[in-house]
Amino acid sequence: MKELSVDLPNNSYPIFIGQNILSDPSLISPYVAGKQVMIVTNETIAPLYLEQAKKLFGAYQVDTVILPDGEEFKTLECLNHIYTALLTHRHNRTTTLVALGGGVVGDMTGFAAASYQRGVDFIQLPTTVLSQVDSSVGGKTGVNHALGKNMIGAFHQPNCVVIDINTLGTLPDKELSAGLAEVIKYGLICDLPFFEWLESNMDKLLAREDEALIYAIETSCANKARVVAQDEKEGGIRAILNLGHTFGHAIETEQGYGNWLHGEAVAAGTVMAADLSRRLGWISGDECDRVVSILEKANLPVTCPKDMPGQRFKELMAVDKKVLDGKLRLVLLKAMGEAVTTSDFAMEHLDATLTHLTN
Repeated sequence: MKELSVDLPNNSYPIFIGQNILSDPSLISPYVAGKQVMIVTNETIAPLYLEQAKKLFGAYQVDTVILPDGEEFKTLECLNHIYTALLTHRHNRTTTLVALGGGVVGDMTGFAAASYQRGVDFIQLPTTVLSQVDSSVGGKTGVNHALGKNMIGAFHQPNCVVIDINTLGTLPDKELSAGLAEVIKYGLICDLPFFEWLESNMDKLLAREDEALIYAIETSCANKARVVAQDEKEGGIRAILNLGHTFGHAIETEQGYGNWLHGEAVAAGTVMAADLSRRLGWISGDECDRVVSILEKANLPVTCPKDMPGQRFKELMAVDKKVLDGKLRLVLLKAMGEAVTTSDFAMEHLDATLTHLTN
């Protein structure tokens, strides 16, 4: 088993990565303060792993909430199901919420924990690549709004993150690829040697080879933990974790949540960010081609929706969380392995990227 730490001034916590660790109650029990546990999962994961998860908390009052599965259900309305269950079973301020599932379940459970009785503990048990390498680490929680993704939420750190790669055995291929978009992101923004490793080992990841998966997940989590430790609430450098996300969130919002997986939209958005970085002279044409190539190797989309014109991208990106004082800021590649958040680009360069990739 691997163990990492997210080192924060007030909310440090461990990340455990291994196989069969969802069968080890002793790993998790130190992170449950009270006598009540509420496991939140969805209708896809519940038949696969809910009973196993409940056994982790045999000494506690365990209640469960099973949500519908899909990004389209990441709403305030569905969030209310969690509050209703907590109140119905009379969970108090010492309860611990447990997120068993992918990014949607983790984000919603974390937001419920942040807001129920003004804040209770929670634990992340992520079951997808995307949630294991990205959304379960760092404390971002929330739900979507019809006008923008993740616009309602809070920063609320988990007590611990337990990543059992055995859960990836039931993950559909499309979801595996979607998670790899976030893995590739870490190489591009801050870890060029990891990007080069991914170029040589993508076939092993797609084949779900245990050693390769553990290395990729551990390296991704270590990179994210290092960035979050410097900037817990995204006042500065943490924004680089959003490479491809401003473009990608626009795709998700326009196409309807769930029609494009988050990782698929991020992949297309990463191509757009790379193309704009090339136009600014920060990366070469060959380097831009490497970005496209590795995403294609991961079976991810590298083109935008055909029915989404450039002007629509600009309209949706104007309400992105990274817009400050009316200025659009984007995460771009200053070099391979080095990202920056900037508004220092000519609008004609952005227009050229949008025209090139939306036609």
